[in-house]
Amino acid sequence: MADGGAVLGLIPARGGSKAIPGKNLVSLLGKPLLAYTGEAALASKSLDRIIVSTDDGAIAAAARGMGLDVPFLRPADLAGDETPMLPVIVHALDWCEANGMGVAAIVLLQPTSPLRQTRHIDGAVDLLHDTDAETVVSVVSVPHRYAPESVMTMSDGRLTPFSDGPMILRRQDKGLVYARNGPAVLAVRPEVIRRGALYGDPTLGYEMDAASSLDIDELDDLWLAEQYLRRRHDNPA
Repeated sequence: MADGGAVLGLIPARGGSKAIPGKNLVSLLGKPLLAYTGEAALASKSLDRIIVSTDDGAIAAAARGMGLDVPFLRPADLAGDETPMLPVIVHALDWCEANGMGVAAIVLLQPTSPLRQTRHIDGAVDLLHDTDAETVVSVVSVPHRYAPESVMTMSDGRLTPFSDGPMILRRQDKGLVYARNGPAVLAVRPEVIRRGALYGDPTLGYEMDAASSLDIDELDDLWLAEQYLRRRHDNPA
């Protein structure tokens, strides 16, 4: 990066998970879920160091077995169901700086995005490097049926348009909108983190395709990820 610091790949992988117990180590086509993110990160040309932040000894051991660095265990108060991501990043950034590692950018890579590829990581980091962006976040275009013009709220069975604009039925007439896809990749400058934020000014979007954007949240998502991975294996790009 421009200021000479390292680009840190940070993989947050806490031990607890309610919807899918042991989610970060659950098997996906014979490999732990964590391995897909680890492999994509290790192949990246943009990351100078990759650290796994976990509170769980089993995850730490598995990560080290994959060739990933686990230099600390995250404290329990940063590993709860409701723990925001920002303090997890601050904890890792503090550790790096306390151990003499200057950081120019943090690239957050959540294990729940197993279809994210190395090219997505490098593309997002390149966008951060080549622009004045303070944050680059991966996004996916929202299917037209979920666009604001189609979204409604329901109370006692009664539907009300979510937005104040007119209801639009034709796909061609709806505006294109984007959603964060996990996010699968979030690249942010440390000064933004030190301001207590994840999204700086400006924040730029790095668009990914829908298949690569799958976020593992429920058991059905694992089945869908398997189908996408099998198709990718049979039809490599």
